[in-house]
Amino acid sequence: MQNAECRMQNEESLEPSINSSFCVLRSAFLVLVISFTGSAAAETIADQIIQRELAGSQAYDTLSYLTDNIGQRLSGSKGAAAAVKWTTDRFRSWGVPVTTEKVMVPHWVRGAEEARLVSHMDQKIVLTALGGSVATSMMGLTADVVEVNSFDELKALGAKAKGKIVFYNNPMDMDLVRAHRGFEAYGKAVAFRSSGPSRAAEYGAVAALIRSVGSASLRTTHTGALRYDPNQPKIPAAAMTAEDAMLVDRLLKKGERVRMHLLLTPRILPDVESANVIAELRGSEKPEEIVVIGGHLDSWDLGTGAIDDGSGVAMVMETMRLLKEMNLTPKRTIRCVLFMNEENGSNGGRAYFANHKNDKHVAAIESDSGVAAPTGFRTTLKGDALTALERRAEPLAAIGAAKFETTRETGADTSFLIEAGVPGFSFVPEPLHYFDYHHTPADTLDKVDPKELAQDSAAVAALTWILAN
Repeated sequence: MQNAECRMQNEESLEPSINSSFCVLRSAFLVLVISFTGSAAAETIADQIIQRELAGSQAYDTLSYLTDNIGQRLSGSKGAAAAVKWTTDRFRSWGVPVTTEKVMVPHWVRGAEEARLVSHMDQKIVLTALGGSVATSMMGLTADVVEVNSFDELKALGAKAKGKIVFYNNPMDMDLVRAHRGFEAYGKAVAFRSSGPSRAAEYGAVAALIRSVGSASLRTTHTGALRYDPNQPKIPAAAMTAEDAMLVDRLLKKGERVRMHLLLTPRILPDVESANVIAELRGSEKPEEIVVIGGHLDSWDLGTGAIDDGSGVAMVMETMRLLKEMNLTPKRTIRCVLFMNEENGSNGGRAYFANHKNDKHVAAIESDSGVAAPTGFRTTLKGDALTALERRAEPLAAIGAAKFETTRETGADTSFLIEAGVPGFSFVPEPLHYFDYHHTPADTLDKVDPKELAQDSAAVAALTWILAN
C-alpha cells in the first residue's frame, strides 16, 4: 500500500494522545537533533556500511525465503503467521534482540472468482475480488453493466444504476507513469477501488467492478483494499484486468447491452491475533532516543509480495544484520519494526503507535516502495534542517541515493508517528515499473534484481546510521 491508500485508511482512525502544540514543538526539537548533532565519523562509517553491503549482501537470501518458502502473507493467513515466526528466528540467529507485540488483524479469505458475459457468448471475464469484499450468493448474480468514468457520472446516472453492476473504467495516467510519477497516477485511480463500491451501492447497484489499477497488464488482475461506508449496503466488488475492462468498454460504446454473470465467494472471518516483529540495537549514549526503521510483513494473496513489501522487509532486516555483523553500536537506539496488516487495515502501525507513543522517537524510516535502482528519500524535513542532513548524507551519492524530496507523507505504517510530530523518511527506488506488478499475481521474486536490492539496502542502512549518530 502507498500513501494515497494510507491517507484514506488512517485519516478517520488516527487519534494521537499528544496535543498538537506539543507535537509541533517536539518535531522542531527533534529535527534539530537529527540534523545538527552528527559527527564526521558517522559519515565515514556510513561509507563503510555501503561498501560492506555491496560486497556481501544477504538481503536477497532473506527475501528469497520470505517469498519462495513462505509465500503470500495476507493478514490472518498461515503465511503471515509463518513470516512472524521466521523473521523472529532470523533476527535471533544474527544475535539481534527481538520481540513480538500482539496485533489483532482482519481475516478475509479469497474464494471462487468467476465472471462471464451472458450477453456475448458467455465470454470469460478475468477478475479478482477486492480485499474485504462481501460475497455474492452461492449461485452468483446476473445483471446489466453500466459504465462510469467518475463519481460525477455516477451521480448523473442516479436511479439508472439500480439493479445494475456499476463498472468504473479509470486507467492509470500513463503520462504520469512515464514521467516517473507513478505514485501520483496511482493515487488518482485508487479512489474508485476504495470508495467506489459504497458509492455505487448508494444508488442501488448490486455489484461494483473497477479496471485494475496498474501500469501494465498481461491480463493480470490487481487487488487491494476497499472501504465500505457503514451507512450503505455492502455489495460485492472486484477488479477486471485492463484487457477485460477494455472489452466491456468497447461493447458498451457500440451501444450494446452488456449483461454479466458474477460469482464471488470470499469469506470474512473473525479477527485473529497476529504480531508486529520488533528488533533493536540499543544506543550507547542516548538509548532513550529511537530511530525507527520498518516495512510491512504482510502482503496481498495473489502473488508472493516480493516487491510489496518483501523487499522493504529485507532492506530493514539487512540493516540490522549488517550493523550487528560490523560490530557497530549506534549512539541512539535503532528499532526495526516489521508491521503486520498494512495492506488491509494498518492495524500494525496503529498498535505500534498505541504501545510506543510516549517513546522518544527522533526519526522514522519506512521502506514500502518496491525495489529498483535507488534514487533517494522522501522526507518531512525542509529548510535548514534538510540542508544540514543532505550534507551529512553525501556518502549516499555513491549509489545514487542522495536526493531528498520534502513531502507531507512518508508511509502508511509510520504515518501515526509522523502525525504526532516525528520526522519521517521513505526510501524511494526508481518507480517506473513498480505498478506493473504491485498487488498482482506477478509480484514475485523474479522481478527483483539482487544487485539493486543490495544497493537499496545499503542506502537504508547508511541513512539509518547517520540519523542514529
